[in-house]
Amino acid sequence: MRRLVLIVFSIAFIYPFVIQIANSFKTDPDAAANPLSPIPHPATLAAFERVFGGTDMPIWLGNSLLVTVVVTLGRVLLDSMAGYALARLRFRGRAGLFAAVIAVMAVPGVVLFIPKFLVLNQLGMYDSYLALILPLVADATGVFIMKQFFESVPRSVEEAARIDGCNEIGVFFKIVLPLSKPIIATFSLFYAVAIWNDYMSPLLYINDNSKWTLQVLVRQLTSPDAANSISALENVFFPAEGLKFAVVVVATLPILLFYPFLQKHFAKGVLIGSVKE
Repeated sequence: MRRLVLIVFSIAFIYPFVIQIANSFKTDPDAAANPLSPIPHPATLAAFERVFGGTDMPIWLGNSLLVTVVVTLGRVLLDSMAGYALARLRFRGRAGLFAAVIAVMAVPGVVLFIPKFLVLNQLGMYDSYLALILPLVADATGVFIMKQFFESVPRSVEEAARIDGCNEIGVFFKIVLPLSKPIIATFSLFYAVAIWNDYMSPLLYINDNSKWTLQVLVRQLTSPDAANSISALENVFFPAEGLKFAVVVVATLPILLFYPFLQKHFAKGVLIGSVKE
């Protein structure tokens, strides 16, 4: 009975994605007439050819990949370094700095959009790739969780490295960071998904549509008023059904391809701290 329930719920979650992929390979009349059919009649790559050949999709896809990779790597590095400093180093103002991190966590992200916009505009970074990267490159929640994790790492491991001649930077990069692979993999996946799906930041901080990320395009092409909202843009077509699904598939696949590489460490990271040695 449990297996049957699990199978039913699995189908309920997976079937919409199957429909999404199937519709991307359908002709426009077939996608409109049979939107719930998992089998295209006939199967065609015309939607993908029109997406990549008739639009700036390669540019928008490249923008999303660039922002996601840079911000994810920056967040992992900066959050882990800040978390390690708060967990292990003793310096004046440490308690106040940690309190500030907690305070930032309590502020809803939407409240910061206007201040960020004003700061970026004042610094001349508005409508640039830096506007998509700098506001997201550090995260208070990540600093907090990394601090808590580093406090659970046995100090004896670090002390042994110091006895062998490692300085603080060497201890962090050669000893602590390799031990943190599960939590780093978990954070990398969460960060990558959040940044890849970020819609508000490029919408607010970017005016030049050549610097858009893929999520803005997905929203523009799938919105009810798509014909009015994108008709003025160069090299953008009015989206038919098959084309909409093709764009959504392209926006979904990179994260699905990214997950298997981190799956082993991700499972450990989710369970980390649940069992004490």
